Amino acid sequence: MLEIVKYPDPLLRKQSEKVLTYNANLLELLEEMTDTMYIADGVGLAAPQIGVSKQIIVLDAGDGPMVLINPVVTVPEDTAYAAIEEGCLSLPDIRVDVTRPSRIHLAARDEKGNPLSFDADGLLARVIQHEQDHLNGVLIIDYLSSIQRQLLRSKLRSLEKLYSGAV
Repeated sequence: MLEIVKYPDPLLRKQSEKVLTYNANLLELLEEMTDTMYIADGVGLAAPQIGVSKQIIVLDAGDGPMVLINPVVTVPEDTAYAAIEEGCLSLPDIRVDVTRPSRIHLAARDEKGNPLSFDADGLLARVIQHEQDHLNGVLIIDYLSSIQRQLLRSKLRSLEKLYSGAV
């Protein structure tokens, strides 16, 4: 299992770089990321969460493992938004209501560099958006209002004390 980077590690705030090379090293990383996601009981994992600043996502929203490389999400104009509670492997024991589009269109590459393009809704759309946020240095706590952030202040400080030694 790979080590999952925890808040407040600055790696979680970096903009990830595009993947340009598709080779055996990438395939090995994808396998290790997928294993780590399952062992950690997650539904998604982005490369920055394991200390790799690349645009790579692995996920399983219930239909088996999926790999998304260099993902680009677009939101159809008539899409409804919904607030649903989310957790994050990089923010243990923190749950936050996050408002996201309920339907998206995704363009990405698979593990061999082949183009992917599909529409997603429900849990799959939410997981993709959550993990893509990681590629852009965005965390679920960034969706909090200042009042909500105050309510979570003690939990966030506990995480900062617990994991700041790893920074």
